[in-house]
Amino acid sequence: MLKSLDFKIILAHLITITLWASAFPGIRAALTAYSPEHVSLLRLLIGSAALIFVALIKKIRLPELKDIPAILLLGFLGFSVYQTALNFGEQTISAGVASLLVSTTPLFTALLALLFFREKFGIWGWIGSLIGFCGVALISLYGTSESFSFNSGIFLVLLASLAESFYFVFQNAYLKKYGSITFTMYTIWSGTFFMLIFSPGLGEAIIHAPMDTTLVVVYLGIFPSVIPYFMLAFMTSRTGASEATSSLYLTPILAFVIAWIWLDETPYYLP
Repeated sequence: MLKSLDFKIILAHLITITLWASAFPGIRAALTAYSPEHVSLLRLLIGSAALIFVALIKKIRLPELKDIPAILLLGFLGFSVYQTALNFGEQTISAGVASLLVSTTPLFTALLALLFFREKFGIWGWIGSLIGFCGVALISLYGTSESFSFNSGIFLVLLASLAESFYFVFQNAYLKKYGSITFTMYTIWSGTFFMLIFSPGLGEAIIHAPMDTTLVVVYLGIFPSVIPYFMLAFMTSRTGASEATSSLYLTPILAFVIAWIWLDETPYYLP
């Protein structure tokens, strides 16, 4: 049983890293034809629509009224704020650098979990996270042809990372109550609700956007927007938020490779 659970957790980590890494270059590709807010809205609308079919099949129950404010807030932070801030940030920084900045999420998550819930993250976990982040930082910084100068994009992506960390830390109680799939549905729908403010102009943007760019947003809506959150919710319910997000430090390495192949964001190496 333990070996089976360990295998499931390892597989969940791999799926999460791969799909999330693909999101960063995907966003850069989508921004060539869509505004940042329209990328977020269309992405969440597609994800929400796909989840309606899952909800009908699973016949999920409605949340209790007392939990709705928390679900709305977590959906706002984990999806509306995260995706919109990330999209605006990627207007001025590369996919690889954005993924590096978002890889601070495990560190923020561990600190918040310790602060609010006294969730233990062993000394080796802290050491591993520090070494992992430093290693990824070196690889990522040496693997981009753009300057890592501070600009508004960097602060926006760090804001996205912090918002995502709050989502991961405070979801645990609701995961136990509703289950990972059901709770993730609630929060994605909540995040979509808040993004509807950006609906004006979306139809026109879809009409004028190239089909291949729209298909990229469809991919973002179904795969990176939904599946990694199921995986992380599953892992959080079994290992805690700190451990569940610890592997996200590996995301930038794969994101740089995908961006190199897809967008020709060519790495270079300092002498």
